Amino acid sequence: MTAVNSLIAVIGTLLVALIVSVWLPGIERKFVHARIQQRVGPPISSAGIMAPLKFFFKQTINPNSPMPKLYNALPLVSLLSVIFILLFLMPQLYALAALTSIIAIVGLLKIEEVIYMFMGSLSKSIMSLNMPFPDIVKGAKHPNTTRTFMEELSSLRAFRLIAFGSFPLYIALFIPVALSKSIYLSGIVNYQQIHGPILFTMAGVLGAIVFFIGYMILLNEYPFVILKTKADVIEGPLMEYAAKYRAYVYITRGFLMFVLASLFTTLFLGIPPNLFSWNILITIAVALIFPILMAIMSAFSPIFTNKQFYPAVAGVSIIGILGIVVSFL
Repeated sequence: MTAVNSLIAVIGTLLVALIVSVWLPGIERKFVHARIQQRVGPPISSAGIMAPLKFFFKQTINPNSPMPKLYNALPLVSLLSVIFILLFLMPQLYALAALTSIIAIVGLLKIEEVIYMFMGSLSKSIMSLNMPFPDIVKGAKHPNTTRTFMEELSSLRAFRLIAFGSFPLYIALFIPVALSKSIYLSGIVNYQQIHGPILFTMAGVLGAIVFFIGYMILLNEYPFVILKTKADVIEGPLMEYAAKYRAYVYITRGFLMFVLASLFTTLFLGIPPNLFSWNILITIAVALIFPILMAIMSAFSPIFTNKQFYPAVAGVSIIGILGIVVSFL
């Protein structure tokens, strides 16, 4: 394949991913959540298309932050990290060696996760308003001091999610590594072209289950809604963002849903995202199936507190470790 064809394939795959990703949040909320809960629900274009467009036309707010430019840039950094994951999954870029390895993918996923903590650390307001009033909440450690900023509380919860909640997804990523004996995406894909999809092995089935739970945790869906408004304080730092910066948050979520599905098809089916292959339809199908399954599960799930969250994550992680052990056997 020539350099021009490779460039067309990369750009075309990105465009396909963007077109599909803007519909995924709407499919999740409209066709599943709304149907199960027997309500009308928002239009299918609301969450992924209309909401970002609306925020692009709203007035930009300068937050009360020690580094406002960096604070506003963080959603864009998160979006770029997800885009780079998709780029490195494409076979046209496998020549980049180390950048197209599981280690690089894990690193980029960690960047996307840790951004939320930086948001909380850099924000000193609630919707751009200071709150320097005395903390008179019962049980406060120092009743004469000012209240801890709400975003900081959210940041602490985000740390719990990052430090422990993402274990299942990362464990699942290393099951294909253990089976193929390669940390490179090209090696994992080539192994499955010879031996068949990893998904159809015992270790692959366990890995797929663990990957899907990790998918839900990373997207912060029920029952793992540590960072949502019902479990957190007004949705934490994300509430502070307005205008185009909040639009980036919406776009990133939909794009991450597509990228995680592409990561699954690459590692467990041996099908990387490639515009010049009919297998791209399988990637799109998985990208559609995952949100539907997630919505069905979350619609019937409660909100996990720490007492349920930690044992659930530990149990799923153990299943993932079992999958790695089985892959060596």
